[in-house]
Amino acid sequence: MTAPDPKVVLAGLLRTAGLGEAAPGDVSLTGSEPVLPSSFAVATAAQATIAAAALAAAELWRLRSGRRQHVSVDMRHAAIEFRSERYLRIDGAPYREYHDGIAGLYRCGDGRWVRCHTNLPHHCSGLLALLKCAHDRAAVQRVLDGWEGEALETAASEAGLVVTACRTFDEWDRHPQGRAVAGLPVFTIERIGDAPPKPLAAADRPLSGIKVLDLTRIIAGPVCGRTLAAHGADVLLVTANHLPSLFPLVVDTGRGKLSASLDLRQAGARETLAALARDADVFVQGYRPGAIAGHGFGPEELARLRPGIVCVSLCAYSHAGPWARRRGFDSLVQTASGFNAAEAEAFGQSKPRELPAQELDHATGYLLAFATMAALARRATEGGSWHVRCSLAQTGHWFRHLGRIDGTACRDPKFDDVRDCLDDSESGFGRLAAVRHAAVMSATPARWARPTVPLGTNAPAWPQ
Repeated sequence: MTAPDPKVVLAGLLRTAGLGEAAPGDVSLTGSEPVLPSSFAVATAAQATIAAAALAAAELWRLRSGRRQHVSVDMRHAAIEFRSERYLRIDGAPYREYHDGIAGLYRCGDGRWVRCHTNLPHHCSGLLALLKCAHDRAAVQRVLDGWEGEALETAASEAGLVVTACRTFDEWDRHPQGRAVAGLPVFTIERIGDAPPKPLAAADRPLSGIKVLDLTRIIAGPVCGRTLAAHGADVLLVTANHLPSLFPLVVDTGRGKLSASLDLRQAGARETLAALARDADVFVQGYRPGAIAGHGFGPEELARLRPGIVCVSLCAYSHAGPWARRRGFDSLVQTASGFNAAEAEAFGQSKPRELPAQELDHATGYLLAFATMAALARRATEGGSWHVRCSLAQTGHWFRHLGRIDGTACRDPKFDDVRDCLDDSESGFGRLAAVRHAAVMSATPARWARPTVPLGTNAPAWPQ
């Protein structure tokens, strides 16, 4: 097992985005694997994706100012940032991500493991209705003794729920969805409309004056918005009061953002969002496939409404294949696509084993921010409206093919081990200790100008 070369991984991402090679003096990548207990190159993926986003910001700065700058990313710090929600402290106290009592792994009657995601209330109640049992792990297990794993996966999907069967890499490679994902790049940047070039005016930060509508939840999409905010964008998070949220993730990923509430089931809210979109540069959405487009905000509609916009679409299993419209989360994509089975084998365990971070979520978030900034660079020089697409499954395919490492004996870093990666700040929730951004930029240091605030704190309007 030989750890991949981070500079080679980074160069591949830059080529995919059409940004070419980074000049040798533009980037420093320090540190080495292993950083986290895993047989996969988790820290390499963290360092490469965070560095890619920072280099895209540096390119926007070059277009604004004519000046280059140096980017450095330490591998250990990057890996810690990929677990930022784990190290969050508010007024000195840890906040654990809510974990529902029946969420997790079960073995079905055919011997196949399945993972049930019930941390959101409607997914929990829906699964209990499907299984016709009480909210109790033992009761769920008794029912699943009579199910086959893939049959449960299919039934849950048809009911709008999130359950996946655990597969090996070989099984995923033979699966129609695995084959569909294997034929895709890690992300795509597609021109979807005409608009004149929009050069970037002189400003003090790479994304100064760039307005971003952030219609995302949980981790991957919010990390994209948080990264754009770190480089100076005005990011307006838009959610709705009736939608469930996970508190620690709201706090951690809300840094740098304004937060407004709009219920798109109401015509007035859709009109407000359309008005916001007319002045937006970027529209990021990560809801179940088709949901936002169903309200009239698909990429083509947005390109007509706001020529020159960059639309960013996030989903679980990609836009291709039979699972293109299927709901999913990081842990479920890990399970379905072979990671948990492979990690268990490496650790000599029989029960599927998760990666030591929400790797697919965080990597996808930084890849989305990277591709978004690459699209903004194209808009500045070529014009056009653009559509960026990425999925957890595409990121997983890319990550898997970085190769394996010998990291099973690596110690798992605890809070006291990572204090050097944390910053303290005031927030709308109290005094916050949180992981600062791992990318160090010589001319435009990454920072969050706005504190994280409770959902719906701000009016649905752009700052003056």
